[in-house]
Amino acid sequence: MSRRTIKILLFMLLFTFPWLAFAEPSSDEEQINLTVFYPAKGTVKDILALRETGFLNIPNLNVIGIYHIKEVSDYQEAEKYVEDNRIDWFTFHPITAEISEKNVFKKNGCTAEFAQMVKNSDGIIFFGGPDIPPAIYEEKTKQLTLIEDPYRHYLEISAVFHLLGGFNGQNIQPLLDNNPELPVLGICLGAQSLNVGTGGTLFQDVWSEVYGKNYVEDIIKLGPDCWHSNPFVKLYPIDHLTSYNFHWIKLLNDGFFVKILGFSKKDRPRILSAHHQAVKKLGKGFKVVATSPDGKVIEAIHHTRFINVLGIQFHPESYRLWDENLRTRQNPEDTPFSYWEILKNNPPSLEFHRKIWEWFAEAMKKNHNRTKAK
Repeated sequence: MSRRTIKILLFMLLFTFPWLAFAEPSSDEEQINLTVFYPAKGTVKDILALRETGFLNIPNLNVIGIYHIKEVSDYQEAEKYVEDNRIDWFTFHPITAEISEKNVFKKNGCTAEFAQMVKNSDGIIFFGGPDIPPAIYEEKTKQLTLIEDPYRHYLEISAVFHLLGGFNGQNIQPLLDNNPELPVLGICLGAQSLNVGTGGTLFQDVWSEVYGKNYVEDIIKLGPDCWHSNPFVKLYPIDHLTSYNFHWIKLLNDGFFVKILGFSKKDRPRILSAHHQAVKKLGKGFKVVATSPDGKVIEAIHHTRFINVLGIQFHPESYRLWDENLRTRQNPEDTPFSYWEILKNNPPSLEFHRKIWEWFAEAMKKNHNRTKAK
């Protein structure tokens, strides 16, 4: 039987019995399970790099990548990358249940799978991506908003709603009630999804709505600490500039990074940023724990009830951060530099990134031991 035939038969089986993909592991009781949404090739490379650098120190890690079959992303490319590189700890789970904008904040065809996911996961990550359709948070769509992959958002925001509850839709019992210390991390779009999924809203464009700037040249004059992506890419598209920007963030004294990770409000860690939308009205249960240097943009949110739920508007996961040989430029006049140099030369930036992943890894291990002991 060919590999393709096996995949087709497996897909048909999952279509008929979708809960089978989340059946409790039997071959290895010590396996620690991480569920990730948006299992694209870049996501696989990010997790691989975090493991190779020791930042995500979980030797017996098993990763399940979840996506909806109506998403536009080419996950076959990721599957091929996993197969070619013999990454036997990463598997894929397509979800086939019907979901739409109308039932995101209700019990729906994905509800049973979300429940099984929580039961069999030791940690969950929502990764970065494109703009959320504003209709989900009951706003009109502004011209600078670009809707590229609506079914991805329907799936992920409904997952957040089922996990945490929220201001919108049905009054359901949050799945995390059954495991309130399960670590859930939202990165960039993932942080926005945590917020929208619990009933919050977004600024659809930071530069025009927060800073009142509608021209790239005026945005550049604001300076790098007010850039949340690199404005030069709009002026010099053929120069292959980085789309990211580094700026430092302000840690709030009563927030996660100070109280739990042990940093000081005086610390100025530099972070890798690439977004044009941001949290506006907070979702149910969240508090702000970090902002941009000027305090105008929310950079991190932490759940007040479920203590291991964190949303960060920046990118501590990117494999580019740890590649000392990578060279890039922010504008055409720059001397090429590496992201690694910026982290290393601006303390406590490197330690800040390391501690985020140490916290997440330890929280996953504790969750595994706690649920195993029940």
